[in-house]
Amino acid sequence: MKKLACLLVLSCFAISIQAQKKSKTKAKTETKEFAIDSSKVLTLDKTIKTLYQVISAEKEEERNWKQFKFLFYPGAKLIPTGMNQDYVYKAKYLTPQEYINNSKKWLKMNGFIEKEISRKVNAFGNIAHVFSTYESYHSKDDEKPFMRGINSIQLVYDEDRWWIVNIFWAQETEEYMIPKKYLPRKK
Repeated sequence: MKKLACLLVLSCFAISIQAQKKSKTKAKTETKEFAIDSSKVLTLDKTIKTLYQVISAEKEEERNWKQFKFLFYPGAKLIPTGMNQDYVYKAKYLTPQEYINNSKKWLKMNGFIEKEISRKVNAFGNIAHVFSTYESYHSKDDEKPFMRGINSIQLVYDEDRWWIVNIFWAQETEEYMIPKKYLPRKK
């Protein structure tokens, strides 16, 4: 009887070790797949490009939310604006985590590819303001965007890297078309 009990304990222990190994392997794979790349915030250009890369993915594809959150300075806000049902323009203030919580499901279900088409930068010392014109698609294969707008991005250079302090954006509407000075130059 003691041998049977000992055998059962050893079997359970062996199964537990195997489960832990599989769990660690899975965790390593997930961590590697969604790792943070600190080189993507060393320049203003890389920081803006990374912002567009991490928010963009095809339908059912996961985004690297760790890298997304890594872009933002502590206390940063994402501020979408738009007209409500009463035709009044409103701004909503979100933390990066609140943005993820509010949009993650929709982005994955519908696909969302955001492409920067023009950029105007003003910088002084360690601060910068970027007016970044974008087009949004549900898929890389879409010929026409379903939406356009401008991201007003404020950044600070601190601790040898660029941080996004705020992103304040507005979508283009029939009433408010994007001015030519914020669109790509025609060649």
